Amino acid sequence: MVKISAEYQGNLRCKATHEPSGATLITDAPIDNMGKGESFSPTDLLATSMLTCIMTIVAIRADSRGIDVSQMSGNVEKTMSSNPRRISKLEVVINLPSDLKLEDRSWLITEGCNCPVCLSVSETMEVDVSFQ
Repeated sequence: MVKISAEYQGNLRCKATHEPSGATLITDAPIDNMGKGESFSPTDLLATSMLTCIMTIVAIRADSRGIDVSQMSGNVEKTMSSNPRRISKLEVVINLPSDLKLEDRSWLITEGCNCPVCLSVSETMEVDVSFQ
């Protein structure tokens, strides 16, 4: 179990601390929701979690078979809806190294799409993951 604590800093900003490491991050409400948009919003963190979780699982699995994915990169686009305000769609793009063997690529895609974040999000959220 991992504990994360948070302090409200005022002006719709929070400071979160990852207790095991002491690492901190700031969240800020987005401009379209009364904030300054000067840092990740809480929903940005969910989108970031999806992207980085997929990449992390791909890297773990690749490592287990000696596959080099050091050139992997990715991005995520988040779409919000209102009433209720929520993330309605995440579009995730993972760029795998172009020199991967077809069978390795296929296996890594399957593994990446079964990351803990993908398996934890609500089924009401549309998630589109593509590998390039």
